[in-house]
Amino acid sequence: MTGPRRDTRGIVDAKGLFARVSFRRVLPAAHLRPYLEHYWLIDGDLDEPYTTHVVPHPSVNLVFENGLPHPVIAGVGLSLFTRTLRGRVRVRGVQFRPGGFRAFRPEPVAEWTGRVVPRTTVDAGRVLDADDPVAALDAVLGDPRPDPQVDLAMDLVARIRSDRGVLRVADFARDVGVPVRTLQRLFAGYVGVSPKWVILRYRVHEALERAGGDVDWARTAAELGYSDQSHLVRDFTRTVGISPTAYSSGVATSAASGS
Repeated sequence: MTGPRRDTRGIVDAKGLFARVSFRRVLPAAHLRPYLEHYWLIDGDLDEPYTTHVVPHPSVNLVFENGLPHPVIAGVGLSLFTRTLRGRVRVRGVQFRPGGFRAFRPEPVAEWTGRVVPRTTVDAGRVLDADDPVAALDAVLGDPRPDPQVDLAMDLVARIRSDRGVLRVADFARDVGVPVRTLQRLFAGYVGVSPKWVILRYRVHEALERAGGDVDWARTAAELGYSDQSHLVRDFTRTVGISPTAYSSGVATSAASGS
């Protein structure tokens, strides 16, 4: 990996967020990179509150935020994440690769899913006040524990993310040579959600990334492996809260007004 990913997958109205705060992704130390997507850093000073929405990845995050004495471990979010930012904003986050968090904690990752738990053994100021937040985050994480199952889980999720041809769990299990029940147990223990959930979430992420302006949603649905447009509309609306056409219209209006 030569740098952190640059897409905005999962961020609802990324332009609106980036117009108000500085948002950066940076890579951790080399020995941590196999297990982490990146660190994400947000800084800003808002004149008025701004509410941001994120369609979560199948990833665990460790988040440090000004005003909170301790960081929180945020398990995989099952619903739309909504947060209102106010005043001075400083956030330092760690996004683990799907499956990668298990290299740092012994519990099945499903135990964290849908939960936000303070990590009271760590002082948030240790990272938030650091001149070098990357080095501070590296130090907080320490060294990962080698586990071949972690490597397998990360590899399987990466395949789902990169291959739009992965549509059904049974077909995917057969292709990778893993029984369906074994695949489901692996994902529960190391990713925190089912393989079916991961497949659906990455399809919605892709649809969200393409949204904005004039989109042929019937063609998009076909390209993402949906049997028809209505199934894409249903998944998108259930996850994001509005339909794809309404979202595209809102993004286009926001961009045209410069807001």
